[in-house]
Amino acid sequence: MKLRLQAIGTTVAVMVILGLPLSLAAQAGGGQGQPPAQQHQHQHPSSSGTQSEKAQPSSSTQAQASEARLRLEDFEQMALESNPTLAQALANVRAAEGRKVQAGLYPNPVIGATGEEVSPGPIIRGGEFGAFVEQRIVTAGKLRLSRNIFEQERLQAEHMSQAQKYRVLNSVRSLYYEALGAQRLVEVETQLAKVSLEAVKISKELTNVGAADQPDLLESEIEAERAEISLSMAKTAQARIWRELAAMVGKPSLQPAPLEGNLEEVPRLELESALATLFSESPEIRTSEAGIAREEASLRRAKVEKIPDIVARGGLRYNRELLELGQTPVGLEGTFDVGIEIPFFNRNQGNVAAARANLERAQREADRLKLSLRMRMARAYKEYQDSLNIVEKYRSQMIPRAQKAYELYTGNFRQMAAAYPQVLIAQRNLFQLQEHYVSALVKTWRSAVEIRGLLLSGGLAAPGAMGAETAGADTMETGGPAEEH
Repeated sequence: MKLRLQAIGTTVAVMVILGLPLSLAAQAGGGQGQPPAQQHQHQHPSSSGTQSEKAQPSSSTQAQASEARLRLEDFEQMALESNPTLAQALANVRAAEGRKVQAGLYPNPVIGATGEEVSPGPIIRGGEFGAFVEQRIVTAGKLRLSRNIFEQERLQAEHMSQAQKYRVLNSVRSLYYEALGAQRLVEVETQLAKVSLEAVKISKELTNVGAADQPDLLESEIEAERAEISLSMAKTAQARIWRELAAMVGKPSLQPAPLEGNLEEVPRLELESALATLFSESPEIRTSEAGIAREEASLRRAKVEKIPDIVARGGLRYNRELLELGQTPVGLEGTFDVGIEIPFFNRNQGNVAAARANLERAQREADRLKLSLRMRMARAYKEYQDSLNIVEKYRSQMIPRAQKAYELYTGNFRQMAAAYPQVLIAQRNLFQLQEHYVSALVKTWRSAVEIRGLLLSGGLAAPGAMGAETAGADTMETGGPAEEH
């Protein structure tokens, strides 16, 4: 009688763990009533991830609900405020604006002292001393053309700053969905570990009453250890992703918190629409177009460089030389010089040829970039399509079938028509499919973020700086200090 009661209690425990109705346990006990127990309810992975209204929320779920959940918008705002690369990109814009201002400044005048015929003779009496002012008059609109070069450079810096913003936000969004997937995997692995531990407990009881063999117990213990390892790895992966996300938003001390979001609402993207958006809005394309305009401005500037500037000089000096011996000195004299450089040998022909080559290179670069973007889009869209197809297969076919197999095996086990290891194998398959389903969702989101974000990534890569290494080459110098415009 004692053995029969123990077997009945064990059967009840197994049914509770497997989510089977307790009325069957009552039938197994000859109609004896059993105390009410909380049923384990299996969720379909395509649901929103919340508990059923009939299920009682666990204490951990209630604790998480009481915590503030972070949204994607919260991380985006943190990144816009704290990611250092955005400030670097804006500094590049200000630097380009400064170079534009400098390029349009007029040459400074030159002042100096002059002396001639410096001799102590009785007639010259020390010579002629005075002061002069010299000014270079820039011709052919060279300063305006130089400003145009650096205006295009400033536009390039602005487009690169916009590209950096896309890179930062895309990186934040990708890491956010990875963190959301990691959070989901921890929940799945936690559930599996809990069920596996209960399975070990039940297997021991079944073994004690002779309803299961020692191999069944060993198999359940192996499954529990495997589940513990998977849970540990899921937690470390979640911690790693969180640290990366905190670094990306510029707040490395940010503490882990529950995330709010629906991982399963993956976007639906069309290739042609994505390409059209890419070519109309890509900051990379706009940067290349500004690069073409910059080289065109450089070519115009190089062509007018051969037109000489006018150098004017004038001043006053005091001439102490006597007109005749014993008479008064000559006194104050005015002087002036006006000159131009004759473009006889140097007509800036080398710089003009270089500017033409640079313009051709910039035009070919724009073509290369568009082809490269098409290749990158093809790869990204292929990954998106593959991941989306996998998600649909898991959601509509594989997981429902695994769920059905699990339920059938538990039903057969209840009727003593299947061994308990078969239930464990079906359980493992179901949870593994759920893990793969979450991974496929994360991959789909990563590809979708890349496509929507104009294929820009690398939120902590240093933004490119324009002009610092090329400013000297863009300044057409012909030898004098007044040419430094």
